[in-house]
Amino acid sequence: MQKKKRILLVYYKLFKPGGVAKVLTNLANALSEEGYTVEILLLMSKRDHFYPLNSNIKVHNIDTFSHWAWKICEFNVKHLRFIPKIKNFNAYIYHIGVFLMLRNWMRKNHQNYDTIISAWYKLSSFLALNKKASKKTIAWEHVTYQTGGILFNDILRRYYKNLKGIVCINSPAINYYQKFNKTYFIPNIIGEPFENQPEINFENKENLISFVGRLDREKNVISLLEIFKEANIPSDWKLQIIGDGKEKNNLEKFVEENQLKNRVIFHGTKNSYEILELLRKSKIFGFTSLKEALPTVLLEAMFCGNAIISYNCNYGPSDIVKNNSGFLIDVNNKEDFIQKLEMLTNSDEKLEKMMENAFKEAQKWKQNEILKKWQEII
Repeated sequence: MQKKKRILLVYYKLFKPGGVAKVLTNLANALSEEGYTVEILLLMSKRDHFYPLNSNIKVHNIDTFSHWAWKICEFNVKHLRFIPKIKNFNAYIYHIGVFLMLRNWMRKNHQNYDTIISAWYKLSSFLALNKKASKKTIAWEHVTYQTGGILFNDILRRYYKNLKGIVCINSPAINYYQKFNKTYFIPNIIGEPFENQPEINFENKENLISFVGRLDREKNVISLLEIFKEANIPSDWKLQIIGDGKEKNNLEKFVEENQLKNRVIFHGTKNSYEILELLRKSKIFGFTSLKEALPTVLLEAMFCGNAIISYNCNYGPSDIVKNNSGFLIDVNNKEDFIQKLEMLTNSDEKLEKMMENAFKEAQKWKQNEILKKWQEII
């Protein structure tokens, strides 16, 4: 029997909930269960992981906040806050330390792995500059290809030609990255506990619209609240918001000022199993995000039998919402969003059919088929 390969995944942190942290954990667990030796390198001191990680997976930590580059950032924040865009400047300084510490670690350890999977574009750029590590590194792209600015997009991305390959999670990314290297379209693994749901009992569902994600400006949850307020939908329908973030206070203020406290529920941060139970009760998933790569939360909602109404931001939703599993709305077209929401909440027949279609469409995204694609390239 051929010995399974040794795999290293590289990212910043796993202690907070987030899309990349979740799908990286899912991939690491899936590969480990298939018999691969899987290790993870995190660029932060040791902390507990938010998502459950297989006990066979070894985790290495580099404390990048101990580097002199971060000490400069701390000085700038304390004494130079008045300088415009000092935060942007600090991000570059911090990543000098990341580059140097990652380079040193790879010099000592790259030979221990057959394949390295970098889960963030900045780290992929740094590894592409490493002559020995680059040849075994796969860039796993999770953000739009336009992200990165002058340094990472215009200057460093050309070095992707040195890599083993590039994994993309949406169609536009494939078209862009193929000029640099071999590209592979591999969707993210949703995994447990979502993908092995039994048939959904739609009669047990409640009149709930859901959102799950970070509460920040990019996710644009304020638009979903405005839509919910303006839509002419039956009064027994409620909106549940699952997640936390910088915008939470503003969202709660909006709810209070518009007399929506009895109809909008803030659940805060929940683990995957708690989110599963909340989505199983829900009928509609509303998504007004302005920027995505591949929003796996849409698939999680579909596995739980939720009809989707989503802004069709540049990348992601159109790869997921197909075959009458939901509606794609032009970004910021609140009128169309409201119309579709009113249609579904006022027609049990149309809504139930769309929920059934969403559940069926989600089955195409199960782990086994996606894992086969990874196994072909690692």
